Amino acid sequence: MFTKFKKPGNLGLLIVAIIAIIMVVRLYIVLPDNDVDHIFAGKLDVKFLDVGQGDCEIITLPDGRNIIIDAGKNETEEDLVSKLTKKGFKRFDYVVITHPHEDHIGGMAKIIESFEIGEVYMPNKTTNTKIFSNILTALENKNCKVVEAKNGVVMIDEDNIKAEFLAPCSSGYKDINNYSAVLKLTYNNFKFLFAGDAGEDSEMEMLESGQDLSADVLKVGHHGSKYSSTTAFIKKVNPKYAIIEVGKDNSYGHPAKDTLYRLKKAKVYRTDEKGTIDVVCDGNKLTVLTEKE
Repeated sequence: MFTKFKKPGNLGLLIVAIIAIIMVVRLYIVLPDNDVDHIFAGKLDVKFLDVGQGDCEIITLPDGRNIIIDAGKNETEEDLVSKLTKKGFKRFDYVVITHPHEDHIGGMAKIIESFEIGEVYMPNKTTNTKIFSNILTALENKNCKVVEAKNGVVMIDEDNIKAEFLAPCSSGYKDINNYSAVLKLTYNNFKFLFAGDAGEDSEMEMLESGQDLSADVLKVGHHGSKYSSTTAFIKKVNPKYAIIEVGKDNSYGHPAKDTLYRLKKAKVYRTDEKGTIDVVCDGNKLTVLTEKE
């Protein structure tokens, strides 16, 4: 005997569609299958990776070129390289090292060693750490071209894509964080601002420079520290979405309550709560996907 099933009504079809979308999103974010990433081929795809108390962003341009900004902590380098390899990444056409702090550059030597590398951008600031030395060695071994990242340097300038550095605007900072290479990416009319660990001094210089700081998506500076994201800076950027890359229960108290208050007009996403955060742009709209609900 066969049981007759009624055709689902509009509500039933809607539920099925929602479940299908959720399954696709989960596959895309979580699984390391390279084929899944083809779902967003031809679109701008910006990943804010969950690397704990550190920073790492991966930008895939509509034509397939890849940009990596920072590479998290040294202790997560093997896991990072493994995940990127399984995702199908083979080459980073542009590498941005924002500043020489371990929670941003810890995995960068391993990245340079493990993938094909194009142009490298970093500020004119060095440290005498083993981790930084390893990066220099890896760059030398691959004969990588290194360009100083500073205000006014344009990394990409094409028909509908532009990537330019807004900071650092000067030198001689007491706080290394203020040397952070701040990158602005524009795709059609959509703007992303990656603030590294830029602090109040750097933010003030950017404001005084008269540059267009407005952005739809802001990678919040210094993991949401109270020493970054000043009221004037946030007002000028005026982001719709604010992404905070931060470790769960970190000892720094990031993100600071004051910072979250200053970001109250934006939709805030945190990697300690949402895991890896993915912002996809088709040129007409932004879609935000998260690893965790």
